Amino acid sequence: MSCTSYLFCIGSHQRKGLHIMSEVERASDDARFARVMLAIASEPGDAVTGRLIRAVGPSETVRLAMESTGSDESVRTDVDAWGLRLGPRLSEDHARRAMETSDRLGMRMLVPEDEEWPVSMQRWGDHGPVALWVLGAIDHLSAPSSVGLVGARAATGYGKYVADELASGSADAGHVVVSGGAYGIDGAAHRAALIAGGSTVAVLPGGLDRLYPAGHQQLFEQIAQGGTLVSELPPGAAPTKHRFEQRGRLIAALSSAVIVVEAGYRSGALLIAAQAAEIGRKVGAVPGPITSAASAGCHRLMRDDIAGLVTGTDDLTLMLRRAGASPPRTLTLDMSVSAQVSSLPTRATGPSL
Repeated sequence: MSCTSYLFCIGSHQRKGLHIMSEVERASDDARFARVMLAIASEPGDAVTGRLIRAVGPSETVRLAMESTGSDESVRTDVDAWGLRLGPRLSEDHARRAMETSDRLGMRMLVPEDEEWPVSMQRWGDHGPVALWVLGAIDHLSAPSSVGLVGARAATGYGKYVADELASGSADAGHVVVSGGAYGIDGAAHRAALIAGGSTVAVLPGGLDRLYPAGHQQLFEQIAQGGTLVSELPPGAAPTKHRFEQRGRLIAALSSAVIVVEAGYRSGALLIAAQAAEIGRKVGAVPGPITSAASAGCHRLMRDDIAGLVTGTDDLTLMLRRAGASPPRTLTLDMSVSAQVSSLPTRATGPSL
């Protein structure tokens, strides 16, 4: 059975309140339909899209983009440039197909107006997601206590062991384990949480009908049954480098605290740590041998006073107790991020993913 067919079977038994996804013939000025159009046309973290939605609503935002003709180059604003970029990409047909696919595979689409929308997304303001697509238990997105466990894809045996211990301990304590579904530390954390009988959330960088990485098909099937798959990308959207980077915003928002288990000096996991600190989340890092390049990023976070020391579940429990005590802060992390993440100051070229 294919991955999407299997997930359809899961979704058909788990979906609740799918009336919001079944009316695929709604007019383009419908707010929910407009959000689908904008999610397809824009990229995650687009502050201009977010600012316009907040100011005039999603339907009017679509109209502004579709009617944009631009202005003289000398007086063109960021909204003009945004409209010229998004306008050609807006399509009612594409939005209808995305909604049909969502309904067919049992996905639930959430928008900020829904009661189930995770309020933690508000921490990102105009950089927050336009909508969310979910397979599995929606309530995990608003869990009172959750742990983000992230790290290198090329994880060592040590890193996977520590991820397993932290995820198992978190699950035993009733915390939801949040990660990105990738190889290495992410996969180890998800598996350990499931084996321990706990709940886990996988935040994916593409549409939920194009699960990535493909090698984690069985793992994603298990998560859809006992946990949650979530993405801010609509069905059909492919993973890209920028979307991988922006996925960290959601991991940070959905976690009470984020722990970097193992990461190299320029690992993409450091970006997630910076994003978490940016919105006031507690950040921790697991130390490794001082001779290990695989732990150099964790040591860097602790050296720069971005992350606290985590050596086991006791440290993690203490960090969760303190979660929420830190106000949001802006960090300068000497590594690259995408130019689209304007809220995260950087000074170099892109991190390895």
